[in-house]
Amino acid sequence: MKKLFGTDGIRGEANVFPMTPEIALQVGRAIGYLFRSNSHHVNKIIIGKDTRLSGYLFEMALTAGLCSMGSSVYLIGPLPTPGIAFLTKDMRADAGVVISASHNPFFDNGIKIFDSRGFKLSDDLEERIESLIFEDSFKDIRVFKKDIGRTYRIKDALGRYAVHLKSVVPPHINFEGLKVGIDCANGACYQIGPMIFEELGAKVSSYGCHPDGTNINDCCGALYPDKIREILLTQGLDIAIALDGDGDRIVVIDDKGVIWDGDDLLALFSLYLKKRGLLKSSIVVGTVMTNSGLEFFLNSLGLKLQRTPVGDRYVVQRMLEEDSSLGGETSGHIIFLDKSTTGDGLLCAVRLLSIITEEERKLSDFYPLFEKLPQVLINIKVKEKAPIQAIPGLQDRIKQIEEKLGSRGRVLIRPSGTEPKYRVMVEAEDQSLAQSLAEDLADLIRKALT
Repeated sequence: MKKLFGTDGIRGEANVFPMTPEIALQVGRAIGYLFRSNSHHVNKIIIGKDTRLSGYLFEMALTAGLCSMGSSVYLIGPLPTPGIAFLTKDMRADAGVVISASHNPFFDNGIKIFDSRGFKLSDDLEERIESLIFEDSFKDIRVFKKDIGRTYRIKDALGRYAVHLKSVVPPHINFEGLKVGIDCANGACYQIGPMIFEELGAKVSSYGCHPDGTNINDCCGALYPDKIREILLTQGLDIAIALDGDGDRIVVIDDKGVIWDGDDLLALFSLYLKKRGLLKSSIVVGTVMTNSGLEFFLNSLGLKLQRTPVGDRYVVQRMLEEDSSLGGETSGHIIFLDKSTTGDGLLCAVRLLSIITEEERKLSDFYPLFEKLPQVLINIKVKEKAPIQAIPGLQDRIKQIEEKLGSRGRVLIRPSGTEPKYRVMVEAEDQSLAQSLAEDLADLIRKALT
């Protein structure tokens, strides 16, 4: 079992294992060694981050570790996670590293790693990095004298990424006349978010664009869309978007104040891209959390939903296997493999605005595209994430509930990959039934583990 990596890199409270500068130093050394051993040149590693106070701590520790292995390090500064993935590929780097804990509070931080193609590392590569970190003989491997690595700062990263984002907008389309709200969660999108829509002609009302190191995701962004929704309703905006701290997920609010999640967005993109013959295959990839109502809707379009475990890296892996061009998560990670190798909130927003501009319609005209089955999600904080099979009575209770729901409902219980929590999800045709069953399961887990 891996000691450091979860479903989305390494994550935890800053200065507490595993997110300590000592571990970050060793991660940098392992990355430098692993990618150097696979090339015949001085390897190039990009490092970006979000706006957390502890970002400086881990940026320097990673840099020191990489330079000790002879790597050339290119520091990007604050930029969305998908921007780092794009630049890793665009700059022909050997790997890219993002220092971010995504939607977590400021006192957490994390490390995500991309390969030279801009894709998150496989489990095998993450395990290889871990084995190097904890291998005693690895401590003595390093370079000396003139072989020690150098560090550079990339000053035009924002512009490069902006050009990439605008490339998804057809040349004949601009956003003039559109009033757009954007909440950047005081995170990595705080500069490029408002800028990109203004450059495309929209009138922008921004919120969450004044980071101070401790206010990232603080009652703002994708987890708290109510503030930007209030601004939309007060100012009569056409559309508003809320991003998370590292910019890889999005929540959208239409002109009537209705909040669109990732399932709603996948339905609209599936409809639009299918109509224009722009889908590479009939497969759209979601996760175990994807609402079954979306699956029924896709079937009506002649498309098929394939589910993966939670995590956009698993969605991307399945998309590559199935030659699928569209996938995503209910939480708001939307992936277009023709333009991105990971979830990208801004790219999704730009593409969405292009659609409503081209169709000359309000976003609310499309809602709802399908009927969602009532779905209840409960998070249970625990001291320790014991295996689900070890929780007394849980398997029998799940079996009883599944028999009761039949084919028109689902039960999903999983440990969080990034936090000390269990997540309970029940989907049923009736809201009150889903609520009562979810609470029943949550109570059973609480009694056993808290």
